[in-house]
Amino acid sequence: MFKNLLLYISAFVPMYILVFVKLVVEIINQNLTFNVLNTLNFATLLLLIVSGIIGLLWNVKFNEDEAKEIIILEKKNITDQHFLGYFSLFVFFAIPLDLSLVSAYCVYVLVLIFIGIVYINNSLYYINPLLNILGFNFYDITFKDVASGETKAAKIFYKGDLIIENKTYWAKVKNKHFCFIDKKHK
Repeated sequence: MFKNLLLYISAFVPMYILVFVKLVVEIINQNLTFNVLNTLNFATLLLLIVSGIIGLLWNVKFNEDEAKEIIILEKKNITDQHFLGYFSLFVFFAIPLDLSLVSAYCVYVLVLIFIGIVYINNSLYYINPLLNILGFNFYDITFKDVASGETKAAKIFYKGDLIIENKTYWAKVKNKHFCFIDKKHK
């Protein structure tokens, strides 16, 4: 569950960076001062950025899920279906909110909590714009598990363009909503 929470937090790292930059610019322009709320904002944003990056690294690089050998039968790139919807959330939150107000800060936190509940309860792990910014594409795939011979469907992340042509890949399949395909293939 903690790993899933960190993955959710990682989806918003670009937004946290936008809000952080906004606060820095406001302080440089002397529109904000370092008071308790602004200090709390900075600390919270830094914690969320670091937690999100750690969560992403944990899920991508240090994932201990067992890799399965699969043959991809069909693929459909779905990157565009999810990225722009989340990006609009970034703009919505980063630009107009005045986080120097306690009420705006509380609303900001509550909205993130509500989105997080929906994200985790519905296994929406494949919606992660940070991965797209880092060069990963999202695909709906149909694959054959080489070990069991079963044909299954999954949403996967792959860095770059996925070539199918019945190639064999190694995948760390967490669930049907979230897996990574390794670059190595036969």
